[in-house]
Amino acid sequence: MARNYTARRRKKVSPFLVSTGVVALAEIGDKTQLLSLVLAARFKKPVPIILGIFVATLVNHGFAGALGEWLSTAINPTIMKWAVVASFIGMAIWILVPDKLDDEETNMRRKFGVFLSTVITFFIAEMGDKTQIATVMLAARYQDFFGVVAGTTLGMMLANVPAVLVGHKFSGRLPTRAVHAVAAVIFLVLGIVTLMQ
Repeated sequence: MARNYTARRRKKVSPFLVSTGVVALAEIGDKTQLLSLVLAARFKKPVPIILGIFVATLVNHGFAGALGEWLSTAINPTIMKWAVVASFIGMAIWILVPDKLDDEETNMRRKFGVFLSTVITFFIAEMGDKTQIATVMLAARYQDFFGVVAGTTLGMMLANVPAVLVGHKFSGRLPTRAVHAVAAVIFLVLGIVTLMQ
């Protein structure tokens, strides 16, 4: 009985930890991290910016996690397995391509205030972003909505909170290419593990 509890607990922890690690690494140098730096430099109010990033990420990744879980039940398991494998391998390649922040995504309307401007801008910037697609794939792979969404949200916060707090000094000191290479390897390994199951 204790063994079953440990096995169930391990199954719940694993998607959370994998999702946290993968998204935290994938977010380094990503356009939403660049947006965090821009927001911090523009508004100089870290608390509402951090809260805005948290809310935008939670809502965005909540939708992505729900989509991933739905896809895992709506599509034939064999086709889904190959789609997830291809997605992980595609993500491993895509993550090596550097991101740039569009000027449109940095245009803020001060009338909304810092918090709401952050929520809106960050939510829009995250649409179709690497980390959102990773959330869909991880939810489809693990079929653990809460574990994956909690993990990807924490991963986003681990990468973006320091960017907000330290501002532009932070971005130049990270070995972005090395971090992206590690994330690419993790996605590749996840694809191989999924293929072998």
